Amino acid sequence: MKINVRYFTTLHELAGTRDDGLELREGSSLSELIETVSVKYGVTAFAYLHVTESGKIDPSIKFLVNGVAAQNLRGLETELKDGDIVAIIPPIGGG
Repeated sequence: MKINVRYFTTLHELAGTRDDGLELREGSSLSELIETVSVKYGVTAFAYLHVTESGKIDPSIKFLVNGVAAQNLRGLETELKDGDIVAIIPPIGGG
């Protein structure tokens, strides 16, 4: 199945694109999508994804699945479907 991934801020710069079409096996979860992104773009990308060691989504990063926060779905276990759009929004710093 094909998932559309939208990268923002630092991840956009790392990926070199705002939108990415990734192929995943049917029934893959958000966690598996994160693994795929990490393999494609390297350890630096995974570090920017801010997933805690316990496998929980760090509240400072937002994963939206079709516009809905993953924390309001099943978190990293949210099952993805063909054509889903996943936005990954790292924390934005400033000063």
